[in-house]
Amino acid sequence: MARSTAARAEAPRGRGARLGFRIDSATKKLVERAARLERRSLTDFCLSALADAARHSVDKHSVLVLSDADRAAFFDVLVHPPKPHVRLRRAVSRERARVERQR
Repeated sequence: MARSTAARAEAPRGRGARLGFRIDSATKKLVERAARLERRSLTDFCLSALADAARHSVDKHSVLVLSDADRAAFFDVLVHPPKPHVRLRRAVSRERARVERQR
């Protein structure tokens, strides 16, 4: 099997940092077999798989998924925002006065 297009398109990485871990022999054999099937070095295969898994994890945790009810409530507040509370209006007035005094 040929290397994937995404793998070929990646620029060579600077490999100054190290990451070491131990795995059981069955996992090592599986990873070695997968690397051979992809016709890639074990290091290249492991780095790509590790980076892909890390990106996937970060992406998964970077997205907020709302239920239909939550989404409706969110957009309702955006479209029909509540009137500002008295304390908020007072704080804005004080801040405006402070900024004007500094000019």
